[in-house]
Amino acid sequence: MEPIDPIPLSALQHWAYCPRQCALIHVEQVFEENLFTQRGQALHKRVDDPGVELRDGLRIERALPLFCDQLGLVGKADIVEFLPDGTPYPVEYKHGSRHKRADIAACDDLQLAGQVLCLEEMFGKPVAEGALYYASSRRRRVVAIDAGLRARAVQVAEEVRRLLVAGVLPPPLNDEHCRACSLRDLCQPEALAPTAERAAVRQSLFEVDD
Repeated sequence: MEPIDPIPLSALQHWAYCPRQCALIHVEQVFEENLFTQRGQALHKRVDDPGVELRDGLRIERALPLFCDQLGLVGKADIVEFLPDGTPYPVEYKHGSRHKRADIAACDDLQLAGQVLCLEEMFGKPVAEGALYYASSRRRRVVAIDAGLRARAVQVAEEVRRLLVAGVLPPPLNDEHCRACSLRDLCQPEALAPTAERAAVRQSLFEVDD
């Protein structure tokens, strides 16, 4: 079987937030900075240097490269804590507070689930949960990587692959997600969004086929 082109783990989060944003970044290769992206980059500088340390009986690896050949995913984990039995526990760093809107938090959860699928293939151990660390609140939010979240991660990986193969920009959502998006000026959601289809598009993002 021929190897499939890898999908960046970040594309899962981008697609879940907005398929058009995902296409602009990963198909059109465009990106613009805003306050939110700058805060995120500043936060990740703390964990972008690869390294290993021991803390509280745990081996902690920073900037660990990840891959999942089965789904064709590649990326990097901010932090992976290895429990005494060798089970990996990913911790993804995010700016802002852990008290996010549920739909945005679900996008973060999806990216973490993609990391778990990679770690399970790499280390051969089941990973039941991981955590998201939010810089503003300086608190972790533990995420159970259950069957439903795994299924969504697999489905979104397939959707991203179809998007990359098609190379076509989806229509904009033109909803509350656009206000915080650094690509808003390039996307022009107000001018291009089809008004009748917005709700249906948003509702379908996290649905899993039976």
